[in-house]
Amino acid sequence: MSEAVIVAGIRTPFVQAGTKLGSTPAPELGRLVVREIIDRHDLDPAEVDELICGNVASPVDAANVARVIALRAGIPKDKIAHTVSRNCASGMECVTQAYDRITSGRAKCVIAVGVDSMSHIPVFWSKTFSDKLFAVTKAKSAMQKLKALWKIKARDLTPQIGIKMGLTDPVTGMMMGDTADKLAREYDISRQEQDEFALKSHEKAVQAWDQARLADETMTIYPEPKSAAISADIGPREDQSMKRLERLKPYFDRKWGTVTVGNACQVTDGAVALLLMDAEYAEQLGYEPIGRIRSYAYAGCDPSRMGLGPVYASARALQDADMHSDDMDLVEINEAFAAQVLACTRGFENPPDGCTNAIGAEHLGHIPEEKLNVNGGAIALGHPVGATGARLILTMLHELKRRDKATGLATLCIGGGQGGAMVVERVAA
Repeated sequence: MSEAVIVAGIRTPFVQAGTKLGSTPAPELGRLVVREIIDRHDLDPAEVDELICGNVASPVDAANVARVIALRAGIPKDKIAHTVSRNCASGMECVTQAYDRITSGRAKCVIAVGVDSMSHIPVFWSKTFSDKLFAVTKAKSAMQKLKALWKIKARDLTPQIGIKMGLTDPVTGMMMGDTADKLAREYDISRQEQDEFALKSHEKAVQAWDQARLADETMTIYPEPKSAAISADIGPREDQSMKRLERLKPYFDRKWGTVTVGNACQVTDGAVALLLMDAEYAEQLGYEPIGRIRSYAYAGCDPSRMGLGPVYASARALQDADMHSDDMDLVEINEAFAAQVLACTRGFENPPDGCTNAIGAEHLGHIPEEKLNVNGGAIALGHPVGATGARLILTMLHELKRRDKATGLATLCIGGGQGGAMVVERVAA
């Protein structure tokens, strides 16, 4: 079996949806990171066998967004590209598929891209309104058109918010925030504990940017010809405080809930690209790898408790790596919600029902705070859903290098009741 290595990675700044990247669609965000990784590393686009893109909010005007990104980035037309979607883990899924393509010998060089422009998630009209409007277009005479128009009622014009629909599980009917509120109740996680976690996320992210720890992984972009450059994430708040967080009202369960917009991830636009190669091929081309994937796993769980997905997936990934959580120098758990991350840390110590030794629960244990999300997480940095899985891997590898450490665990929950996890190793120069 061929050995796959991660040669390089880059990402855009993560920017709150509807702001400075609001007019930049997903295909362009993806093109930017792919072109950057090609140019920075003097990579001949003809060397790329395939581009795999993780994306959730699929653009209606760019079916198979991976192919659009590849062609616009200058990758030759005879190369292939496909798009994958595993909801919140789409950015990890594209990396694991790239890894599988290389280790199976089917490719030597693959670019994995995670991207989402949540600014471009549309607002929909109801099916009733669409049907009535279609009847208007089918009417042949002016009188028929007037009769069809007359049937349209004010209630038919009520819009359906696409992002709200996307964040609602169709099986349980629960919004993602409702599942976090459920975990907060089950694990006795207080509102204060969640707000304190959220505040630390902002403090760590602000400090990481102040010390330029995230600069190496982030490119500068110019969203429009005359717009100012964006070189850093727009999300971490220097002025965030417990007082500000405490003022926010519960957003999902308004009567009894504890999850707010302040202790949940930000809705964000962004893209990440990782360059993976066959180890021998990378050496032949003169590239020095930055990391390798030791193991990865995906696991299913109760959709109403989807936030515990990282516990199930991490148990399997650690088992496959023949390692324990104590062996991890760093751990990245995506901060979909503060309550969800805190539930996972407790779940690592006391695995939930179903997370038995058969799937590696004996490999779990305590996660020290000093190892967890050391540069902040999605509460501060943001969560462009299709990109975050790749961002966790990229950030992890850069931080392992900075600390001269060896191994890390990147994991995240997946809407619909799954988890994804990956054990990565730094490759020392």
